[in-house]
Amino acid sequence: MTERVDRALTDAQAMRNADRDLLSLALMHSRNRTLAWLTLLERLPGACWLAGRAGWWQERWIARNVQRSRGAAADATRAPLASIEPLADGWWAEASHDSGDDAGPPPDALRAYLEATLEVTLDLLAATDNSDDELHWYRAALFEEDSAVQRFAGLAQQHRIDVRRLLPERMLRAVRAPLWFAAQRWMLGSARGGFVPSVEQWAHEEPVPEFEIDAQPVTWQQFAEFVEDGGYDDVRWWSEEGAHWLQADARRTPRDVEQLRHGVLLQRFGQLVRAPAAEAASMLSWYEAQAWCAWAGRRLPTEVEWELAASVGASRGVSWGDVPEWTAGRARSWPDGPAIDDAGLRVQRGVAWFEPRRLAHAKARRFMAPQRDDGFAGFRSCAL
Repeated sequence: MTERVDRALTDAQAMRNADRDLLSLALMHSRNRTLAWLTLLERLPGACWLAGRAGWWQERWIARNVQRSRGAAADATRAPLASIEPLADGWWAEASHDSGDDAGPPPDALRAYLEATLEVTLDLLAATDNSDDELHWYRAALFEEDSAVQRFAGLAQQHRIDVRRLLPERMLRAVRAPLWFAAQRWMLGSARGGFVPSVEQWAHEEPVPEFEIDAQPVTWQQFAEFVEDGGYDDVRWWSEEGAHWLQADARRTPRDVEQLRHGVLLQRFGQLVRAPAAEAASMLSWYEAQAWCAWAGRRLPTEVEWELAASVGASRGVSWGDVPEWTAGRARSWPDGPAIDDAGLRVQRGVAWFEPRRLAHAKARRFMAPQRDDGFAGFRSCAL
């Protein structure tokens, strides 16, 4: 594989516009990674379902989609063709799986299904042209399967499984002073062209008052100061909902943290590790991020502030991509985009260090309940 192709496979914008040859390589790469996760986690509740769901989604919207060539305009209510696995829709059609039992075939049969569905996908892809409509569902299937990595990692963290051989090294960023951005107008969201996830549709101009934002996410050293100052015991820093969550969960430190004084000691994938002081704090809920900001006399960034800084601030020292980052925003639809009915969810930007780099797009957004602290999330702050 050439260096140019290697770079393209990790380039978020390039992959959203990938041609069939590049998509073929990326789809194989993503499926091989899913199979590797399955090998390590197949005994955990939910792991087989998660792998099966990735294969089912690809088959449902490519091989079984009679309107595949229409791209995003395909009628989602149109009955699909039959699956190569007669029970597939019953096992994997739901978007989430909360049962303690894994629905689906045993692991060896599941691997055969994953291999067979990918083979059909690649055969169909080889026969397409390179138009956006023809390639839409292939690009979407790649995005869907890549996005499962965070959920696989969450299972490993929850059950304390050592999966370090599947993960890249976590890089330490230089701690830099906050940056100031002048008032301006910014095109929030993604423009038409290539593959655009529905929650990014569509680009629209918004005014941005001047603001100061952290160059990197809040570090463990910074968050530990809040804890040592009694931050979890002082209701002044917590919203009403946050205080209720804090009391119900009897929380005194961030999730999976064993020690904060004299260095941060935490459980990570079954290992006790001492986190570097400059590492981005993670496994935090929106409530914890908001409370730290209140204590520090700062605030969470808006979506447009985060996106602007991430998009144009790299040359000035802005870094991101170590942790998903909470913002002040609530889940909402954008002008001319599809309706979003996720009331109560908060918005995260960025990706975790172990997620595929082709997901690390400055326009990307995901929605999470504010109490979720199992998604490796951190945050950065802005001046009031």
